[in-house]
Amino acid sequence: MNIHGQATRTIWPAADGSGDVEVIDQTALPHRVEVARLTSLADAVRAISRMTVRGAPLIGATAAYGICLALREDPSDAALALAAAGLRASRPTAINLAWAVEAMLAAVSPLPPGERQAAAQAKAAQICDDDVEACRMIGEHGLGLITEAREKKAHGSAVNILTHCNAGWLATVDWGTALAPIYAAQACGIPVHVWVDETRPRNQGASLTAFELGQQGVAHTIIVDNAGGHLMQHGMVDLVIVGSDRTTRTGDVANKIGTYLKALAAFDNGVPFHVALPSSTIDWSLTDGVAQIPIEQRDPREVTQITGRTAEGVIATVDIAAPGSLAANYAFDVTPARLVTGLITERGLCAASEAGLLGLWPERISPDPGSPPTPPSPHSPR
Repeated sequence: MNIHGQATRTIWPAADGSGDVEVIDQTALPHRVEVARLTSLADAVRAISRMTVRGAPLIGATAAYGICLALREDPSDAALALAAAGLRASRPTAINLAWAVEAMLAAVSPLPPGERQAAAQAKAAQICDDDVEACRMIGEHGLGLITEAREKKAHGSAVNILTHCNAGWLATVDWGTALAPIYAAQACGIPVHVWVDETRPRNQGASLTAFELGQQGVAHTIIVDNAGGHLMQHGMVDLVIVGSDRTTRTGDVANKIGTYLKALAAFDNGVPFHVALPSSTIDWSLTDGVAQIPIEQRDPREVTQITGRTAEGVIATVDIAAPGSLAANYAFDVTPARLVTGLITERGLCAASEAGLLGLWPERISPDPGSPPTPPSPHSPR
């Protein structure tokens, strides 16, 4: 996708061949486009935990390269185990992180220490390329939903799509998940307009989604988080498409806090509510998202403070809450499968249910109903 007209990804090996990794620093957007250089395992962990990078697929890709950086420092079994544990703990909700770490361990653990670095670099690059292809296919499969919505509208009218948080190319290696069908529609000449939830407290919608839609030339309007229901009541939303940080095998979806409320409003107003995700986001070991998905709680200062650019061009952080008030900062919520119209994956569309997902991933069907679910494994887009 584009930044100032230049095609780019969100993460890439440094061009100087040093083995370092470069990422777009998302904490600087939308006011500055900056590249952060990761030179160590500690840098990768900090980039994930401090949200220099964010979005479940991109977190997974960063974790993969984090293993590469760790092996450069120490390729021993003990160091590899410590690196894996540190990366897994950096953010607990997005399953892509653990998925990528396990994929990297499977690729390098059987090898002697001297061969691990090269194998890790190749595997991390594959994970990134697979993510790009998966997201591209999500766009292709989701395009039909937008085309269908377009056919129901008056000639020349744009399809109005509401999204929450940022599930575009900034949340992945390229293309995005929820925004991929929108970019595919734009490429086909279908007029689209996106309602962009601001997504408090970190404003990923107002800062990141609006930034990338603007760079791509997609019409969009930023709205406050609580405006979605009002728009749906007045027929101003044709469909909702959001991303996912973890989806259970039964179709429950964990996504940025506030997604559940959008699903409730969509359900009440008969607006289709779709979730776009690559298979690396499916946690095949879980069956009850509300009870089983761990919900990250972040620093309360993200709620009580806000960062922006002043009229003088200075980036400043200011207090917005009453002094002494406590704040809770739940980063995600879970939308039950019953509220999800359907899932958009790299293998196609399906119902938000175990039967729906297994219809696309029949290899996940256990021959023994009493056997435990298999752990997440790398996806293979087809």
